[in-house]
Amino acid sequence: MRTGTRAGRGRGVSVAAVLALVAAGCGGPDDGGGFTTELQLGTGSTGGVYFPLGQEYATIFTDTIDVDGLSVSAVETGASVENLAKIARGELQLGIAQHNTAQDAVAGTGEFEGAAVDNVGFLGSLYPEAAQIITLESTGIESVADLEGATVSIGPPGGGTRQAAERILAAYGLDQGSYTALEEGFGDARTKLQDGNADASIEILGVPAASLNELAATTGEVRLVPLDDERIDAIVTDGGLTEYEIPAGTYDFLDEPVPTVSVFAAMYASTTQVSEELGYEITRALYTGADSLTLPQKDLITLDDATLGRGEVPLHPGAERYFREQGLLD
Repeated sequence: MRTGTRAGRGRGVSVAAVLALVAAGCGGPDDGGGFTTELQLGTGSTGGVYFPLGQEYATIFTDTIDVDGLSVSAVETGASVENLAKIARGELQLGIAQHNTAQDAVAGTGEFEGAAVDNVGFLGSLYPEAAQIITLESTGIESVADLEGATVSIGPPGGGTRQAAERILAAYGLDQGSYTALEEGFGDARTKLQDGNADASIEILGVPAASLNELAATTGEVRLVPLDDERIDAIVTDGGLTEYEIPAGTYDFLDEPVPTVSVFAAMYASTTQVSEELGYEITRALYTGADSLTLPQKDLITLDDATLGRGEVPLHPGAERYFREQGLLD
């Protein structure tokens, strides 16, 4: 197995520091008079799907929603955890996040232990995201068990990937200390793969992710590491993730299906800064505007699946009104 450079476990911008502010009560403005039409949409790192998806949706919202003074800007972030924490603090009004991370946020569990968020509303599910364990054939890695002693990127600070990555590794008996963790954006992680400074990158991505075909075109040796049935059952039972299979042919380099686990990507909004009327229009545009997207995930964004993965996260009042009109709620 190729061994990457040993790296420290510093997390860059500390998620703990962000959540401490949430716990200290530095949330969004009071319900009265806090609504705005100048919106910032939290996405993710540039190497993932959230960033370009958020950019395209920001354009769709701005161009198709007839609300005076509306402007929507997509901003790069650490993804799920950071987006939800910043909605709580009033620094973002919209954000894309994994459904399991949002459930942790409202319950005050996981990364949000002791810092429950009470002003996040569910706007709608977008598409399933698969855990994709990326390596190169030259590493000799064929199983997650082979990652013992390896250098593994587990996702950027502020994202939801880290929790899922650690759960996957733990299912194979790999706890912190039995591998060297890199907390990188997906683009940086793939650069380290190519440079020999990482052995694998665990990424929660929509399927297919064009960036993986690009990596394969550059290296000619991309491999996705499968999960076995026993470990999948354990991971799913542990909560928050569901069984998933990446079909053969999804990528140019993929000749056989890859069993793994997945979460849902969803759009969330502040209930203290985004009014019911604007939330209604944004929810409508999520689905009526999906055909305008250029990303392959657009085919998976359907109104029929709009409420999947909501769990205990409250509906934004605007989304609730739209879903009732569409017959999706009792």
